[in-house]
Amino acid sequence: MPRRNSEWRLTGGKVLVMLIAFFGIVIGVNATMARLAVSTLPGTDVDNPYSEGLAYDKEIAAARDQSRRNWKVDAHIERHADGTAALDVLAKAPDGSPLAGLSLLGRLERPTDRRADQAFDIAEGAGGSYHGIARGVAPGQWELVIEADRAGKRMFLSRNRIVLN
Repeated sequence: MPRRNSEWRLTGGKVLVMLIAFFGIVIGVNATMARLAVSTLPGTDVDNPYSEGLAYDKEIAAARDQSRRNWKVDAHIERHADGTAALDVLAKAPDGSPLAGLSLLGRLERPTDRRADQAFDIAEGAGGSYHGIARGVAPGQWELVIEADRAGKRMFLSRNRIVLN
């Protein structure tokens, strides 16, 4: 068999070019992915951590004040087949007297999708009772948030994970 002059041979120079090309591609892909990751998620949870820290301190103080008040607030929620949810809240002072004159805010928050959150229209009834209706409530897991304000100051906050059928 005749021997060819154009026989391909693996040489040190070719190995060097292959190594440089391989690592060049790996480094290029890593640099691109890192740039995309940093540009889409800057790594901060909040824009101003100092202000958020001060707000958190206020939340802790408000929770302590709420605990000292020792109010008894009972809530019952029921979802109907038409997608409405009825909320009944009974608020009493430690001595058992009804808490009237509160401005109640109620929300159903989806743990996975804030776009599905629903607010309640809450009206005060007699004897410290409050009633609210939310419409378009889908079955599933929700967080029931109840806030009670008096004279513009939050007096009570409750967050409870619930399942509505």
